[in-house]
Amino acid sequence: MDAKQLTDLVVRPELERLGLYSEAAVQLVVGTIFTESRAKYLKQHGNGPALGIIQMEPATHDDIWLNFLKYKNELAGKVNAASSYVEFDKASVISVHANELVFNLRYAVAMCRVHYLRKPEALPKAGDIPALGRYWKKHYNTELGKGKVTDFIEKFPKEIL
Repeated sequence: MDAKQLTDLVVRPELERLGLYSEAAVQLVVGTIFTESRAKYLKQHGNGPALGIIQMEPATHDDIWLNFLKYKNELAGKVNAASSYVEFDKASVISVHANELVFNLRYAVAMCRVHYLRKPEALPKAGDIPALGRYWKKHYNTELGKGKVTDFIEKFPKEIL
């Protein structure tokens, strides 16, 4: 997938629509996509559970809905609006199935950004790719993940800077 088109046509507009836009957020989400899936894989290699270009596990997806979006009605409504579900059912805590991550770029971008939003640590400055890589490793890939900060730096699409 072309990084510039993904950034300009999906990531930036979706983050703006959510009210969560910053250049650092755009770069973090795009960097996450290219590091996790190279912006082309929709299912984790080796029969792992991760889904979509953001390679989010269904358990993480559901946890975001159950333990974060459940308490953020306005944001939950905006995230739901990125999905293919017509109505947002506040009574149903998880109103969107994790499979939406596979076929819906807007929804995947929204969930990736919300995943980072749950973290109290501020985003690094835009353009500081090593710092964005460290942030990705700490908050997305985690200590248990196989990814390395150098993976983020090497796979980050420089053409979006």
